[in-house]
Amino acid sequence: MHESLHESRRRFLASGLAGLGIAAAAHRARGAQSEPQAPDRLARLVLAGPPASVSNPLVRIVESGALADLADDVRFVGWRDPDQLRAMALDGKADVLAMPVNVAANLYNRGAKLRLVNVSAWGILWIVSRDPDVHTLKDLVGKEIAMPFRGDMPDIVFSLLAEREGIDPRKDVHLRYVASPIDAMQLLLLRRVDHAMLAEPAVSMALRKSGSFPVSLVAPQLYRAVDLQQEWKRAFGADARLPQAGIAVLGALRERPDAVARVAAAYDRGLAWCDAHARQCGEIVSKHVPMLSAEAIADAIGHGHMQAVSAADARPALEALFRKLLETSPGLVGGRLPPDDFYAAPAVDFLPAAAQANR
Repeated sequence: MHESLHESRRRFLASGLAGLGIAAAAHRARGAQSEPQAPDRLARLVLAGPPASVSNPLVRIVESGALADLADDVRFVGWRDPDQLRAMALDGKADVLAMPVNVAANLYNRGAKLRLVNVSAWGILWIVSRDPDVHTLKDLVGKEIAMPFRGDMPDIVFSLLAEREGIDPRKDVHLRYVASPIDAMQLLLLRRVDHAMLAEPAVSMALRKSGSFPVSLVAPQLYRAVDLQQEWKRAFGADARLPQAGIAVLGALRERPDAVARVAAAYDRGLAWCDAHARQCGEIVSKHVPMLSAEAIADAIGHGHMQAVSAADARPALEALFRKLLETSPGLVGGRLPPDDFYAAPAVDFLPAAAQANR
């Protein structure tokens, strides 16, 4: 009898402890569901972009270590022209790519595994001229213009605006196509052209270089002649915005909304930091993009229309641009409007409250 009672008590205690263990496990499980979890670490995170203002926040992410807890190796890689960009996207050589928005749409519609995260460049294109009397596109009729990236964003925007103004870009102006804004800038400085389409910070770099030479015959006096963002508003309405470039996530990363949210938030903070610390931003970016000077990068920050807007919020402006392209050159966006899956969900949907407050 005594042994049976002892055994009964032992079984009771054992079952009670087991029950406490189950309850504790259940509590931990509930806590795990309610508390935001850090995303699994990546071995490498490659951020890539052109020598333009859209890349500044990507460099800041690398230099500040903002995503050091997300990946063991976070690095920035530059691309020089759209062909290199497309190769990087299709070959999976980058996880985050800054690119023109039409290229993102085109790549998606042709089967590339990407999602657009944001649009941050809303007007970094300018016509720079040696002529102080050039103020509008009509002032360029009959002129030669150095144009980078044939068939891509600078060329697209110029053609859309010219046609809106009744200018035939194939007949009324002479477009001298070159590989990049840097090449167009060099033609200006060498007096081989009088007008060029440039993207910041190539605009600021050209202006600095032209002012750095004591003899005007060596480098001409240059002017910010035409702001393409202002021309867009004049042509399509005061509320019209010109979405030019942003960042996209590629490959397996696009299926990681937690990691995408971290990238988007870090980009936002990087852009805000560059706005507030133009000189320091110029210094760090020039280390990664040596073709640009720190001073020109800093100058450009004060003249670009830069604002990080989630792809979902930018969708109306994007689709307005894409529809215009579908009317004239549908191949530039892959022949159709990108569907819902093209647009990454806003980062705020996946960030914990504390992280949202710090964006």
